Amino acid sequence: MESERIHEQGRTMRTVAVLLSLALVACARSDAPRMQNADTLTQRQRDSVVGASKLPGAQGISKAQKAQDAENARTAKADSMARADSI
Repeated sequence: MESERIHEQGRTMRTVAVLLSLALVACARSDAPRMQNADTLTQRQRDSVVGASKLPGAQGISKAQKAQDAENARTAKADSMARADSI
């Protein structure tokens, strides 16, 4: 009699654990599409939008992006020259 009660309690606990796990998985899946859709812009695109706005300090973002583009161009030019020299 006692072993049947223990067996029944174990089965009940497993059932509760499975149902709880399924509920957690269901909740996690419902949030995933919203999070993916909210993050469709790259960091650079977000910075460009802010830089084009009239927010205080927004011009600094645009200037920083232009400086980064200029540095990337200089780096690319130096890399291509280095590759040409090694050939």
